Amino acid sequence: MLEKIELQWLLCFQAVYEKLSFKLAAEQLQLPTSNVSRHVALLEQKLNVRLLERTTRKMIPTAAGKQLYRSMTPLTRAMDDALEEVSLFGDTLSGHLRIITPDLPFMADILADFCARYPQIQLSCDTQLDPTDGLLEGFDLVLRFGRGPLENSGWVAREILRWPSCVVAAPELLERYPAPQSLDALSRAPCITSMSVLQGMPWRFKPDQTVQVRSSYRVNSGHMARAAALKGLGFAVLPLHACQSDIDAGSLIKIDLEPAPEDLVLYGFYSGRKYPQVKVKAFLEHLQSALAELSGGPVS
Repeated sequence: MLEKIELQWLLCFQAVYEKLSFKLAAEQLQLPTSNVSRHVALLEQKLNVRLLERTTRKMIPTAAGKQLYRSMTPLTRAMDDALEEVSLFGDTLSGHLRIITPDLPFMADILADFCARYPQIQLSCDTQLDPTDGLLEGFDLVLRFGRGPLENSGWVAREILRWPSCVVAAPELLERYPAPQSLDALSRAPCITSMSVLQGMPWRFKPDQTVQVRSSYRVNSGHMARAAALKGLGFAVLPLHACQSDIDAGSLIKIDLEPAPEDLVLYGFYSGRKYPQVKVKAFLEHLQSALAELSGGPVS
């Protein structure tokens, strides 16, 4: 059977399955849309089975399409890994690197520098603060925030950067609500929380303690949370470095709680192999080296 199937047909089907769009798959593969559509049709013809149901409004994988995707994806990734390993015998790193990352200020230059260093790398980067599990398929590396213990998954987690955090409040808020001396007292005070990232609630404290807090102000941005805290809208958990100048100026008050909040950690997640792909390993080393230079010291 294999000798009757062209690899390009399989790659086109894989891309269409992931994007649920011939147009988006064609953009990813840098092929005309008509070619991608024809390759999928030829694959279906050779297999004598419908893989994707097309309508004018949407595309849905069939049971056969789902089974083929699940079976072939580990094989195509293994082939890609093998080719990348062989490419190391040459002078440059190459391949398609697909990344999801929060839109961090320093990440733009780090990504651009990496691609300038390795011009044969193709980059696809999606900026999301809290990608859902269903969106992780098709990506090589996912950079994601976390606090406290990580949930079990099929991904390998590598710590990239760690920020100690603290609970803060504006002086005007403390005029209405006394500074909480315990997690129980904090649970009854107004708080600023995230909508989804870091599970929003409960808040996580060391070691592995949680507290359900009250919140009528939910955002998915540290900058927005800080701005709301400065306006006295609620207590907030912020990375210490992000609010130290406000604490020094007296516009925010650091609430010394025992236990302290869990650190905010930026993790790099890659697929569940023992070792990352060559291109992922190279980027992680580049990322940590660049972050070490920015922070003036080694990154854990």
